Amino acid sequence: MVYRYLPEDEFVDLASRILYEDNHILVVNKRVGEIVQGDKTGDEPLSEKYKAFIAQRDAKPGQVFMGLPHRLDRPVSGITMLAKTSKALERLNAMFRGSDVHKFYWAMVCNAPEPAQGSLEDMLWRNEKQNKSYVCRQGAARKDAKLAKLNYRQIAETDRYWLVEVELLTGRHHQIRCQLANLGCPIKGDLKYGAPRSNPDGGISLHARRITFTHPVKKEQITIEAPVPTTWKGI
Repeated sequence: MVYRYLPEDEFVDLASRILYEDNHILVVNKRVGEIVQGDKTGDEPLSEKYKAFIAQRDAKPGQVFMGLPHRLDRPVSGITMLAKTSKALERLNAMFRGSDVHKFYWAMVCNAPEPAQGSLEDMLWRNEKQNKSYVCRQGAARKDAKLAKLNYRQIAETDRYWLVEVELLTGRHHQIRCQLANLGCPIKGDLKYGAPRSNPDGGISLHARRITFTHPVKKEQITIEAPVPTTWKGI
């Protein structure tokens, strides 16, 4: 397989968004609107773009491996990790399934969280047709519900929004979006979970900000941070 040739501006842009790279893993700063893995839209996923980038940069078309140990939704930005070897992918998959990867997100929310710092534990169930998650109310338990846990704390505020840092402890569908909305704090731009208006870029103000993990091969402790989008005014 020969990957498409990237024009210079796209090549430079992809290079500028690499946050960490070695022979085993590649960590990049995903933009709002990009997909990580191919879907029914037919849009080129980020994984394929970076396959093409590495093939072109390293002059090895047809020999690039790019695995996906985790995913970010299209409207979310921030840290996305890719595996450059099958060994790294297998180990990273196990790490993400367990509690060996510490993930922190920043969310701009529409209301001040009360209290300003705390932990949330909810049972979430997913409506496949709506592509939306819901918190099970008391007395309405469901067999398909799963435990969702996170820690949060308010770290800043603007005239209209509040910045919350979230430590994600489980990985449920739309977990942060659903649990913060249930707290009364929908994420800016997230119409699906109660925000009053959309963002101009069509995304939501949820950013995978920081990740800490033990390297799957080198066994070194690594912390990576992704700059927030330039559209986040006042933060």
